[in-house]
Amino acid sequence: MEITLKAARINKNLTQEEAGKLIGVSADVISNWERAVSFPDVLQLKAIEKAYGVEYKQLIFLPA
Repeated sequence: MEITLKAARINKNLTQEEAGKLIGVSADVISNWERAVSFPDVLQLKAIEKAYGVEYKQLIFLPA
């Protein structure tokens, strides 16, 4: 199952700020990822997997 980064965050009932704290980045960075302005590095992808409970290969980095 593929899912956008924003949908994965919303499925966990997290705000961008809460997600940022779990992943170790600012809410602005989360926003940029969700809008495909920038993209996470490998270590950040691992943190996203843990915070959102998804595998990186399930994530779609396109604007939602």
